[in-house]
Amino acid sequence: MAPRILLARHGQTRWSLTGKHTGRTDIPLLDEGRRGAELLGERLHHGPWAGLPDVEVRTSPLARAKETCALAGFGDRAREWDALMEWDYGAYEGMTPAEIKAVRPDWLIWRDGVPEGESIASIAARADEVVEWARSADRDVLVFAHGHILRTLGARWLGHDASFAACIRLDPTSLSVLGWAYGEPAIERWNDIGHLD
Repeated sequence: MAPRILLARHGQTRWSLTGKHTGRTDIPLLDEGRRGAELLGERLHHGPWAGLPDVEVRTSPLARAKETCALAGFGDRAREWDALMEWDYGAYEGMTPAEIKAVRPDWLIWRDGVPEGESIASIAARADEVVEWARSADRDVLVFAHGHILRTLGARWLGHDASFAACIRLDPTSLSVLGWAYGEPAIERWNDIGHLD
């Protein structure tokens, strides 16, 4: 079996609810986010997933991802990994896209990056590190992380530039699966929030 990578975005926070760029600020989950994490865990422990007994689990060290991982029932199996931290938004931390566009009308994070923060090349390099790890052995992996790093992972898994991530959005507490089709990297499932219905 070729390895797959399962991506779990953290649950809803106050900042994700309002669209603020939440990079390294350690924002806790809302009650809604905690419930979503529990529902994601129920989904992964039943049906075709059956608790993913052989999966290797990693999580971002930020509280919103670690708590999502724990509430989903994988905290005791997870290792923290800085490569899964969210984009460092620098001067744009805590700002909404509308607030940024009021100053820079043509701004697009995937093209223009952020001042005083992490470069697009740097987040792509971290994503490449995760992709390499995921493909390094004959087992599936499960990661708990954040919207922009997971979108970058999706782009890099498929062999695209990080800018491709602009085309693949992710909702809080979503489940995505990156795998293979005809021997080539493929998206098996993306932004699946069926467990929240």
